[in-house]
Amino acid sequence: MDDKLSIRVNVADRYYPLKVERENEEKIRKAARMINEKVLQYRQRYSDKDIQDFLAMAALQYVIKLTENEDKLNNDHIPDAIRGLIRKIDSALEGESDSVL
Repeated sequence: MDDKLSIRVNVADRYYPLKVERENEEKIRKAARMINEKVLQYRQRYSDKDIQDFLAMAALQYVIKLTENEDKLNNDHIPDAIRGLIRKIDSALEGESDSVL
């Protein structure tokens, strides 16, 4: 059974027809809401700009946040890896000291 759902998503006053997995519908609608909220903030702040400018700035802001989160996620694994290596070194050193005695 095809579990695709046909939806229409409004982004910056334009509607886009999409076929999505049912379990992804709410995420997609939430993403569109977030984009529209950011575009609205820019519209209210900068009345002399074009909608394309607002979309570009919203996209840039969200991608910056995404890359910051990815960097943080990648860096959070470093301490775990280092701790694991320290445990292995300690274990190896303990093994050597036992064999020397």
